[in-house]
Parts: sequence; C-alpha cells; structure tokens
Amino acid sequence: MATAGIVLLLTTFLMTEAIAGPRDQARRIHDRLAGVPPSPVVLDTMEDLVAGGQALDAAYLAMENRAFYDVTLKNFAAPWTNREESVFVPLNDYIATVIGMVRDDVPFNTLLSADILYVGDPSLGLPAWSMTNNNHYAAMETQGVNLRDALLQTTQSAMTDLPPGAPAGVMTTRAAAEAFFIAGTNRAMLRFTMMSHICRDLEQVADTSRSPDRIRQDVSRSPGGDSRVFLNNCVSCHAGMDPLSQAFAYYDWDETAGRLVYSPGQVRPKYFLNEDTFPFGFRTPDDRWDNYWREGQNALLGWDMQLPGGGYGAASLGQELGNSLAFAQCQVEKVFRAVCLRPPVDAADRSQVTAMVNSFRSNNFVMRQVFAEAAVFCMGD
Repeated sequence: MATAGIVLLLTTFLMTEAIAGPRDQARRIHDRLAGVPPSPVVLDTMEDLVAGGQALDAAYLAMENRAFYDVTLKNFAAPWTNREESVFVPLNDYIATVIGMVRDDVPFNTLLSADILYVGDPSLGLPAWSMTNNNHYAAMETQGVNLRDALLQTTQSAMTDLPPGAPAGVMTTRAAAEAFFIAGTNRAMLRFTMMSHICRDLEQVADTSRSPDRIRQDVSRSPGGDSRVFLNNCVSCHAGMDPLSQAFAYYDWDETAGRLVYSPGQVRPKYFLNEDTFPFGFRTPDDRWDNYWREGQNALLGWDMQLPGGGYGAASLGQELGNSLAFAQCQVEKVFRAVCLRPPVDAADRSQVTAMVNSFRSNNFVMRQVFAEAAVFCMGD
C-alpha cells in the first residue's frame, strides 16, 4: 500500500513537471536568472507575459531584480579573473566592467578592446578608485551595494595613466593584469583570455602546420636533446601563440606597486627571459601581432575577414578575438550552461545555441538578450 502511494505521488509529480503552466514557467525563468523567488506582483506580471506569448519580456523583467547583477553576473564573470577559475573572489574592476556592460547593453564583442571601465557612484562614499589596490570594489561588496544601480561607466584612459589606444577592455583591468601579466612571459594573458572567451585552451588550437618564425628565444628547439619534441609538440602551440601574445609586449604587472604598468615603445624585459636558450629564435622588437591561426585548422574559429588579421597592441588583438565566431559561440554556450544548468546535450539544445549565436551577432552583441533567450528555452513545457 505504501509503495503504491509513493508511485502515485511520483507519477503526479512527473505529470506536474511535464505540464508546466505559465505561472510555473514564469517562476522558473525568474529562478534561473535571478536565483531568488520573485515577488507576488512580479510573478503575476511575468505569468501574464508568458501566457500572452511574451516570455522574452518576462525574462527581461526578471533581470530587473538586483540579484541578477549582484549574484548571477558576478558569479558568471568571476572565474574569468583568476588562474584558478574560482568564483570565490572579491568584486573587482574586471567583474564590475562585465556587469556594467551587460546592464547597459554595451556590445559585448568590445569586451576585449574597448576603452571602458565601471566604477562605483561617488555618492556611495566608497574608498577612492585606485590603480594600486582593489579597496573601491571590495567596499562595494562589503557594503552590499546594489550593482544594478551603483555602477557608472567611465574609461580606463580617464581613470588610469594608460594613454588612449592602450586600454583593451577587461584585459587591461587591474584584476586581469594581476592575474595574467604577473611574472612569466605574458603568454598567460592570451591563454586565459582564450579559455574564458574563446572556450578553448591552447591544446585545442594546437597546429603544427604553422610557421615557427615568430617563436621566441626562450623556447628550446631541442628539448632534452630531441628536436622532434619541438617539431611535434612545442611548435603546435607556440607558432600561433607567440605572434599573438606579442600584442602585450609593453604591458607588465608591478608586484611591488600593485599595479599595471605600460611602457609604450619599450618591450618589457620579460620578453627576453632565457634568451640564451635559443639565441637564433625570434627577438621581440615591438607590439606587432599577427594571427597565424587564420589559416589551417583554426580558420574554423570564424575570424572576421573584414579585419586585417594583424596589428599593434592589445586593443586591436581584442578586436580580432571579440569579432570571431568562436567568441560569440563561447559567450552563448556559457550563458546556456549558467541558465539551463547543463551544457547543450542534444539536437534541440544545439539548435537553440546556434539560433542564439545568430541572434547575438545580428543584434549588436547584447548579452541580456542571450540570457533572456536561454531562460525562455529552459523554462519548461
């Protein structure tokens, strides 16, 4: 008897889940976007919108909840700002800029190239914005500031000593510089930017067919005395990575001062580390970058043929990355996973992702539209 009762309850539950009405769908949209229950008034309005065939408008209404900005977007962007890809980091200028760009419908393909920065409203009495510490943003989080209302758009060239042309979206924020320009050879900035915004690590773009002429001096051509290791392994990443990471030749992280430094016309000393490893290798003369991955297997990343495929400095490299098909696909897939709580798993999911990518690219790269479309797709039937 007890078993029959359990079966009946389970059957009823499954039937309820399978026949979600407009109110249940509205609630799910709100839960997935804001992560908190809607107020009765908001839920009633969203229910009417869903019932009237305006589910996207319902999703936009859900995104008016401050939790979408304070929690959902903060957690969405936080892993991009550190090598551990951890969500457990304080609010910083990188995260705040992502949140502000989404809120203001700033074309997201400029994320890696624009002279843009978001700071807290001066009326909040926050610590002064600084190039040498994160106190301004940490205080915003500690005080529970409403990020939906508190963030103001400005430019990096206005707030820092970076000259016009040097800012490159979130790549030149303090948080990104501390994580990816510190020590090393500046290759980390390219690698982690590709992981976060192209959704591919270097192994996934490795290609031994590219010319090795721009591989730097610090890479041995005979690791362990075996040149085959270089030809079959090292060259596959470095042939494409080194010409691209040259865009960061004038950028560095000053650990003592706790800030990003930029030396126009002067290649940072880190580019010449271990130069005796292979003296005949490429010696970086400037910040000229070229995309060797436009040809070969990585042409499938969908580079914008209207762009030249080369240039000087980080901002133009950011344009190259941000206008690729892979960038758009990456943003859509990340949103899909964040909102639907799963990766695309079947033909219907993959078809939806493709449609969202096309919508994203044709509607000026508005990220809120992507979140709304994902929430509607996963609102339940």
